[in-house]
Amino acid sequence: MTKELVRPTETVVPLLPCVSAEETLAFWRSLGFAVTWQQTRPYLYLAFRWSGFELHYGSAAPGVDPVAEQTGGCLVMVDAVAPYHAAFTEAMRGAYGKVLAKGRPRITRFRPGASRFSVVDPSGNTIVFIRRDEPPDLEYGGSSRLVGLARVLDNARILREFKSDDRAALRALNSGLRRHGDTAPAVEQALTLAALIELSTALEEHERVPDWGARLQAIRLTTPERDQVREAVADPAVLEPWLPDAG
Repeated sequence: MTKELVRPTETVVPLLPCVSAEETLAFWRSLGFAVTWQQTRPYLYLAFRWSGFELHYGSAAPGVDPVAEQTGGCLVMVDAVAPYHAAFTEAMRGAYGKVLAKGRPRITRFRPGASRFSVVDPSGNTIVFIRRDEPPDLEYGGSSRLVGLARVLDNARILREFKSDDRAALRALNSGLRRHGDTAPAVEQALTLAALIELSTALEEHERVPDWGARLQAIRLTTPERDQVREAVADPAVLEPWLPDAG
């Protein structure tokens, strides 16, 4: 008789709470996921597959409020996150005519070099796609090795990419610019203004964008610095009126 052993070949499939089967099916189908199981009676169970991973759903507990976005979630570890973000945003544009960046469902923005992004489903679950070799020494809340506006920028990066809190990031950048803007290097000022413009545009709070844009336009930058600023935002087109592409 062959002895059965524990072997490191496990597969874990997340079981997420579902508030609305109809909305959940519509959303993941729009992103190109295959529905591998669908039933609502005698109990709810949905299963989806995309590439090499699966998401399964069961009934949410009574009283779950998807607006709070504390329903549940999971991590999807991948070799490279950019292709996933590109595939999902392309699918969103095809299905909805735009990238869903607000409300539920939505996808967070992805900047070049970032190691993760999140998808929030209609039930308020957060599915986080993380690069498998993400640096293990990430500092949450601003690196202690940085000072002044550079540290503010790093803190805002954490708020945006790891806490998905654009409004808190905008407040931090605005406050940091007031405190450190006069003494910070030109490229750090420009990076901060570019981030403020991007965040305000995403939050549809455009009142201060022209002022920040004029300040950005007035900063003297080298060509590599201009490229650095443009590459720091997910969509360089938001900077076009004040930092046009030299090419």
